[in-house]
Amino acid sequence: MFNPRQIYTLLLWLLLPYVFFHLLWRGRKQHEYLQHIDERFGHYSVHSNQPIIWLHTVSVGETRAAVNLVQRLRKHYPHHQLLLTHTTPTGRAASEQLYGDDILRVYLPYDYPFAVRHFLQHFRPHIGILMETEIWFNLIHSCHTMQIPLLLLNARLSEKSAARYARYPNLTRLGLNELSAISAQSEIDATRMKELGANNVSVMGNLKFDIQPPSAMLELGSQLRTQFGKDRKIFLLASTRTGEEILLLSMLEQVDIPHLLTVIVPRHPQRFDDIADMLTQQGIRFQRRSENVPITSDTQVVLGDSMGEMFAYYTACDLTFIGGSLLPFGGQNLIEACAVGRPVFIGPHTYNFAQASQLAVECGAAVRIQNASDLGQRLQNLLAHPEQLTKIGQAGLHFVHTHRGATEQALRHITYFLDEHFQ
Repeated sequence: MFNPRQIYTLLLWLLLPYVFFHLLWRGRKQHEYLQHIDERFGHYSVHSNQPIIWLHTVSVGETRAAVNLVQRLRKHYPHHQLLLTHTTPTGRAASEQLYGDDILRVYLPYDYPFAVRHFLQHFRPHIGILMETEIWFNLIHSCHTMQIPLLLLNARLSEKSAARYARYPNLTRLGLNELSAISAQSEIDATRMKELGANNVSVMGNLKFDIQPPSAMLELGSQLRTQFGKDRKIFLLASTRTGEEILLLSMLEQVDIPHLLTVIVPRHPQRFDDIADMLTQQGIRFQRRSENVPITSDTQVVLGDSMGEMFAYYTACDLTFIGGSLLPFGGQNLIEACAVGRPVFIGPHTYNFAQASQLAVECGAAVRIQNASDLGQRLQNLLAHPEQLTKIGQAGLHFVHTHRGATEQALRHITYFLDEHFQ
């Protein structure tokens, strides 16, 4: 009789042709998906003679959220080598930009038993740290079998994800309890983990609150503001997803805000050219950020086609809408905008950042809108009352400050397993 993990593995093998198709499909617009394919199956050319601390940060958001933790680990364990694994090319690129050559970076292998064994045997990490909702059952089991402590930190679990895992109770319970420790972002996340059968669960808060706006990005933001026009009102559409831009641009045609400049920064870089084509078809006068020239007075939109500059965009704007929340994508991170004191609009769909979004609304750091028309009315009203913008921005700064401290909690967990288990 097959156990739940064996059935899960069999299904993975049946999906293997799709894995290659997925890489080829994504590689059409983002050729980086066709690079380092061997790493995705557990074969690596990089290595280290130092003991390894391994941290898995899937994509851009997790990589940036881990900045303070990476800095603390470097300081606390100078004789260890940090290894960051990623799933997306954008996460890997963000790692290169943030950390340079001081760390190792590779793709985490797909969750096939042979691939994860090769990965673990090659790097022999002293400890592994998964971030947010990275529950890979064969990886977890291999670490458990090889006695490598594996922690799930900054863990979050939306109601939707919890319902999906609940369909496979035996597999999920087994995997969660083979983790050495789970520390969740909130009590709600911890409760959902426990309801799925996890035992070793605590609450640490959200690492994203601990991020500090880099001084270089603040300076760049000031430069962008000059390029955009200091006398213009700047409205940032941050991390927008497919279908949202056309709705938001249609809304902006209906509002009367003289000299408004809209800055669109799509969530995924492979969509930069698609958005440029859409703007051209709509007859909208736009310039690309990558041109790096002053924005003319008749330009309506700036296309933010650059990587790693979100703090600069937030610094340069008057207020921002956080994408992924107007349509049901679950929302994106609003904390960075609050951290530089910018008023934030969010849509109705924020299940990926449910607690942070709700807390921000409750303390006046964010305004929740229900649709594009609602956003247009509130945008026009707020830009006509700058004192309200200032009030919301100040509430955002206070909101971020009062929720810091998750990095210290994460470091305590890591230190316990490294110091106690490897003396």
